[in-house]
Amino acid sequence: MYIKWFKEISIKDIPLVGGKNASLGEMYSNLTQKGINIPNGFAVTAESFRYFLKYNKLDDKIKEILKDKKIAEDVKKLSAAGKKIRELMLLAKMPRDLVADILKAYKELGKNVDVAVRSSATAEDLPQASFAGQQESYLNVSGEKALLEAIQKCYASLFTDRAISYRNEQGFDHEVVALSAGVQKMVRSDLACSGVMFTLDTESGFRDVVLINGSWGLGENIVKGRVNPDQFIVFKKTLEEGYKSIISRNLGSKEMKLLYAGTNRTLQKKVTAREQHSFVLNDEEILQLAKWGMEIERYYGRPQDIEWAKDGRTKKLFIVQARPETIHALKNTNVIEDYRLEKRGKILTEGLAVGEKIGQGKAHIIQLPKELKYFKKGEVLVTRITDPDWEPIMRMASAIVTEQGGKTSHAAIVSRELGVPCVVGTGNARKTIKNGLNVTVSCAEGERGFIYEGLLSFKIKKEEIKEMTRPQTKIMMNVGTPDEAFKFSFLPNDGVGLAREEFIFTNFIKIHPEALINYDKQPRDVKEKINHLTVGYKEKKHYLIDKLAEGVALLAAAFYPKDVIVRFSDFKTNEYASLIGGKDFEPKEENPMIGWRGASRYYDKNFENAFGLECAAMKKAREVWGLKNIIVMIPFCRTVEEGKKVLATMEKFGLKRGENGLKVYMMVEIPANIILADQFAKIFDGFSIGSNDLTQLTLGVDRDSALVSHIYNERNEAVTTLIKQVIKVAKENNVKIGICGQAPSDYPEFAEFLVKAGIDSISLNPDTVVATTKIIVEMEKKIGK
Repeated sequence: MYIKWFKEISIKDIPLVGGKNASLGEMYSNLTQKGINIPNGFAVTAESFRYFLKYNKLDDKIKEILKDKKIAEDVKKLSAAGKKIRELMLLAKMPRDLVADILKAYKELGKNVDVAVRSSATAEDLPQASFAGQQESYLNVSGEKALLEAIQKCYASLFTDRAISYRNEQGFDHEVVALSAGVQKMVRSDLACSGVMFTLDTESGFRDVVLINGSWGLGENIVKGRVNPDQFIVFKKTLEEGYKSIISRNLGSKEMKLLYAGTNRTLQKKVTAREQHSFVLNDEEILQLAKWGMEIERYYGRPQDIEWAKDGRTKKLFIVQARPETIHALKNTNVIEDYRLEKRGKILTEGLAVGEKIGQGKAHIIQLPKELKYFKKGEVLVTRITDPDWEPIMRMASAIVTEQGGKTSHAAIVSRELGVPCVVGTGNARKTIKNGLNVTVSCAEGERGFIYEGLLSFKIKKEEIKEMTRPQTKIMMNVGTPDEAFKFSFLPNDGVGLAREEFIFTNFIKIHPEALINYDKQPRDVKEKINHLTVGYKEKKHYLIDKLAEGVALLAAAFYPKDVIVRFSDFKTNEYASLIGGKDFEPKEENPMIGWRGASRYYDKNFENAFGLECAAMKKAREVWGLKNIIVMIPFCRTVEEGKKVLATMEKFGLKRGENGLKVYMMVEIPANIILADQFAKIFDGFSIGSNDLTQLTLGVDRDSALVSHIYNERNEAVTTLIKQVIKVAKENNVKIGICGQAPSDYPEFAEFLVKAGIDSISLNPDTVVATTKIIVEMEKKIGK
């Protein structure tokens, strides 16, 4: 029972070969026939490990060293105990018969073949506890002597400080847990790339996407957070329908790669500028990995955390590990927790947000591992990267900030499991944050995480959403931030009533569309800014198409197949001018609020080509990625003739109303829209009332002026009369009518008024959805709807 080949192992053999090897065996036996490439190998069983301990009479010694059940609470004691046990194990001898069996299997695998030797504990990769990274793995191991040494090092790694601490935390008995070593043929990813794949969104737990991270060389750099990897998001639902649904791609800096350095050695090498500016995978490879991830998830019936590698010689992709995802599997999905800062302060640095919480405390900068013993509970850990040995102090931290790493780095994975807010890949945290300074770490603002100076006040709102009664009136949401779409999808909803392009332009694209179209004519300083943002794009306008399509696609995927109504850009001229290169393309207007905005721009010869890029982005999201739940909406359309011109311009750029199921809605925000609603209803598929502008234009009030703000009131009789009128006309013409203005979110009585008026849908800000839904349910009962 010392050796078991992968083909002899199933998932039932966790007690025999540990979670990692049991999963490899299960996949090798059942999924290779479905086309998933898995390198062959064998497991040195847990029984072999116990035999090794008994042969060297280590059982009682280890038990004595770990007799203090609270040892993990004292970093110094934990370090001393772990070191002593590991020294005992590394000085011990491997039994001869065990050596013989291992070397016999190794020869069968190939002559001096290079292998990966991975630890697989019997309490690892379980649905309720991942134990990820607790033990060691060794790459590029070649030759009999090196193999035996690597296996013995794996044995010793069962007693790393972090493994001891983790078992104590999870309530696993040290004497019961054993270790199996997996010996697997190496994939020559040192000549290509490797990475990690999750079959859900790691931050929100949204299950309809596959998240893929990748970097050049061997995979250890990603797992340990030494590089900022490329990231790809693939939407499962439309991938299954045959669409090439890579709905997001972000280029990582990938500064280093881990390579072979002769036999039994690896080395770090700087990545060339060309490699840094290139994605590690092409579209075909991304989609192949996503399909494999979905196949593995289907087979196991639960989300998976998977490691993949590409062989640089054969150009083939391989799956080298798979384990159950445990963080979101154990989450209570009936309660939504929303962290919100009450005010913002000075930003010290920023990076990728991990989790959705806020933490604060004194910043404690750790430069070297020997400084870990000084870390105190409740402090904010600030460092370059974290290492598995750091887990005991990571448990004590109120927040974690690293300079390197991506969303699948060690710091990210462990902080998610611990429920500690973490910001990774800041690049400069140790320089911009002073040691001992009070800081607030916010991961509650989307994709980006921010470190603010001072202890800022924040609120935690918990919403119970279990078995909520749904009203007849559709409750949709106003969502502008693609970063938060997956999180908001868990709220009870009927889709998105308003998705604003402006947020995507301001936070992701940042460049005026005309500056991209006319890139060659831009001044040097503008070109430099554009070049910085558009790395990898020869044709600069494709950057806008891709980023806008991706932003919209994240929203559409989050709520698929429910309607997601995307409003075309509605910047005013002064707002457009603030984008990079924008001031040379925008006129100066005395009153931009009622100037050249919305529909009037789209068919204008001075903006028509820029609008064409928006159309191209919508076409890509709908037709290439299959997100046909996207409905486009025209803002600030003053006349029926103008509406017809916009539709003709859209058709010119490949977006024809009615083709491929495309619906086009119009914002109702000008009294003229209501006066001529009968005519507008003949050229549009639906209306969405924008109560903010409608109130402004009905009462003749500048909503931005403090001097007349007391007059501005969406509940004014003139406004409500117009709203009732347009709802009536929409019903008569059989077109959809909803509202996406601020009023229903601010005033519950306004939402009641809309229900009585017979509106089809009400779009709310996410933080008011649950409370307002309950009010509307009660209102519908009263009026017998």
